[in-house]
Amino acid sequence: MKRLIPLISPVLIFEKDADWQQVLSEALAGDYDLIFRDDKDAKVAIQSEQFQVILLDLLSASSGVFQLLRWMKLTVPDIPVIITSQSETAELVVKAIKQGAFDFVVKPFSSARIRHVVKQALLDRNFKNEINYLRHEQDVIYNFDHVVAESPNMKAILDTLRKFAQTDTTLLMTGETGTGKSFLSGTIHFNSHRKDRPFIKVNCANIPETLLESELFGHEKGAFTGADKQRVGRFEQAHGGTLFLDEIGEMSMSLQAKLLRVLEEKAFERVGGNRTIRSDVRVIAATNRDLESMIGSGRFREDLYYRINVLSVRLPPLRERPLCVEPLAAALLSKFSRSLGKRIDGFLPDVLASMKERAWPGNIRQLANAIERAAILADSFFITQESLPAAEPLERVRQASASEPVNVSSASPSLAMQEKEAIVKVLEECLWIQKEAAKYLGISPRALNYKINKYAIRHPRWRKHRE
Repeated sequence: MKRLIPLISPVLIFEKDADWQQVLSEALAGDYDLIFRDDKDAKVAIQSEQFQVILLDLLSASSGVFQLLRWMKLTVPDIPVIITSQSETAELVVKAIKQGAFDFVVKPFSSARIRHVVKQALLDRNFKNEINYLRHEQDVIYNFDHVVAESPNMKAILDTLRKFAQTDTTLLMTGETGTGKSFLSGTIHFNSHRKDRPFIKVNCANIPETLLESELFGHEKGAFTGADKQRVGRFEQAHGGTLFLDEIGEMSMSLQAKLLRVLEEKAFERVGGNRTIRSDVRVIAATNRDLESMIGSGRFREDLYYRINVLSVRLPPLRERPLCVEPLAAALLSKFSRSLGKRIDGFLPDVLASMKERAWPGNIRQLANAIERAAILADSFFITQESLPAAEPLERVRQASASEPVNVSSASPSLAMQEKEAIVKVLEECLWIQKEAAKYLGISPRALNYKINKYAIRHPRWRKHRE
């Protein structure tokens, strides 16, 4: 059996002094493959061999260390260069860093010091490589050309969003749950001039009201019980980038007032603090609620509505874009079959026909859940009717039930009973795990919890219902 030889990172060193060569060898040789070169061979070595880090002594370059440093950063910009020197004048340090050096280490240095700097240089390079990879992947994923839009109404919306992506104006996205608001907000960000800055998502419905303010604006140490350290909020983290506020209709009135100030002044204070913090953030808000009716009932601020509704777009539900069902299903099946490591070539014709006839009240999210389940259960190269979940009775409930609670007194008893039975059925299939049931139904956990309380649904495994 062959012994596996660990990969050792090659480090290129330009150091003329024999004593310092010995110090570097003793400090690094055990963990790195050290290659000592004369500066005359620098260009040949760098262009013909692969190195992870370069150590360049200030006196080891006859033609000038900064001239060599500039050439290195132009030729191999991804390799970190560490400058070593007997001198530590501020002018030298600033010049080295400005011209691209990763760090400036002054002699005499300890073995621990040089090991730490080399290790940090390697970590920095790995992080940059990973970020570049993820950004590349995001650019591919969040690409308007890759969004499934076969229906005319969806094509028109994508054309509008392409234009919206080129501005910094606040945008409001409305539409039923599961229509792709979160995904398209990312598409807008990664096709804007802010694409190299943070893209932060906050779901206002999933965070308790008492913690949402801290989540958005941060808090100072001691601001409340449990605040044992300072916390930077999402607005601060998203500086220069985009903040996506999902389900903004769930935000309390007091928090809406603070959000309005941030949008107008781009300034806020952390909870428990008095220092004003400024942040340049583009806000994209989304909701599946009717904000205008909420204004009428006093549950949403009119001034905030007009502030976030400068640009607006309504995403159509899946039933209004029937031409998108088949290509969406094909794309989702390809994704899930790859992740499962299964070969699934497609859907049988009767399956596609039935999928087009369904209402899909949970929209794309519900379609994705159904296809993932079918891919897991599939025993052949094609998805059969038996692999798909049966059409839920919930589809006969009015489509707004996911966004606005149904008033039992105004709905017929049989309709309310059908909804209750459908919820109980899904809860049973999900082993009474509310989060999974909400995902399956295509509604938020808060909306499901409302319906559970409304219909007095109980189960012993829920802690608050135990005797």
